[in-house]
Amino acid sequence: MKITTWNINSVRLRLSSLARLITQVSPDIICLQETKVRDELFPVKDVEALGYPYQAISGMKGYNGVAILSKWPLIKIKTKVWCKKADCRHVFATINKKGVRPIEIHNFYVPAGGDIPDPEKNIKFAHKLQFLKEVAKWQESRRSSPSAQVLVGDLNIAPLPTDVWSHKQLLKEVSHTPVETKALEHLLLAGSWTDAVREIIPPEEPLFTWWSYRSKDYTKNNRGRRLDHIWITGTLKKHISEIDVFHATRGWEKPSDHVPVTITLAV
Repeated sequence: MKITTWNINSVRLRLSSLARLITQVSPDIICLQETKVRDELFPVKDVEALGYPYQAISGMKGYNGVAILSKWPLIKIKTKVWCKKADCRHVFATINKKGVRPIEIHNFYVPAGGDIPDPEKNIKFAHKLQFLKEVAKWQESRRSSPSAQVLVGDLNIAPLPTDVWSHKQLLKEVSHTPVETKALEHLLLAGSWTDAVREIIPPEEPLFTWWSYRSKDYTKNNRGRRLDHIWITGTLKKHISEIDVFHATRGWEKPSDHVPVTITLAV
């Protein structure tokens, strides 16, 4: 089973890139963030034609939005509202493939947090911290769930020193501040999650999934961050067979600033 997560930065604008990704990677499940489209305008038929008839979507006009696209049936589709904001940042469902234990998959788009890492001076940063706190509390309440689970998405935090181009220079930059990395670690522990990507790619190895549009040629200075994550519950840990970060998409025409990350599970 291949599961890909990708902040596509507008599904309608990059539908051809999605088709290209599918041709080259052929995921069974695709989780998109920043779809930026209301549900009634989501390209359902186009996605079906690409081989994904089962879809769980939660979107709004111009901002945010998450979607799970699947080759296999999705059941128990739900969305969650966090921080009393109906801003389409979390959708989850259960993958119901015949002959395989059901897997509950969560797709998140965590608030970016603005530019100033001070919750008293920046309401966006305060929202981000509150969002993470609420999700962690919810995860703690579900810790005893017997189902196998996968959590993916643009979590907008690069937790490890090797998840950013310069640990020292970015310690005071939103996405890598100690208060954010601590909050993400708390969320990881709250749900008894395993960082699947770092199970395969050693923590000491630099790894990025996002590069700013401000850099004309991201390959020259490679000032990236690992903002896109795949977590799994303990029962799936022994089934990880491969992790792939598909860097090539960052060089495509009109690229997203994020690249897809794929996990292959031997289930």
